[in-house]
Amino acid sequence: MESIISKVEIRWADLDPNFHVLHSRYYDFCAFCRMGFLVSNGLTPAVMQQNHFGPILFREECSFRRELKFGDEVTINARVSKMTLNSARFSMKHEIWKGSDVIAATVHVDIAWMDTLTRKLTVPPQIALDILERAPRTDDFQLITR
Repeated sequence: MESIISKVEIRWADLDPNFHVLHSRYYDFCAFCRMGFLVSNGLTPAVMQQNHFGPILFREECSFRRELKFGDEVTINARVSKMTLNSARFSMKHEIWKGSDVIAATVHVDIAWMDTLTRKLTVPPQIALDILERAPRTDDFQLITR
């Protein structure tokens, strides 16, 4: 798998008063892509609830390049760009494409896993480790050893 890929449809509710997509929707599109990948590989919200863990964001940063408008064909791809040896923390790079040839935005996120009972960072259960191990990586992927 080269990238995690999701298509999104721009809805009327996604637009701001200037008739282009709200800046916050770019982040929502990326979250939709990430969670779709986890869920399609068996890491559903129910599994996370049963195992008392879930993902938390430490950083979410977007570089906007082109506006998105109602009716645009939008595709998001995502890849893991950094990860610790135990997969407790990882980063992802998302590209939001307008049509097949224009990058509308690039979004970088830093994520960790949290134990939902102790409210502290944790190493996730094996199912999450396995999924992250199979996840596509950026060309400049870095393994974080500290």
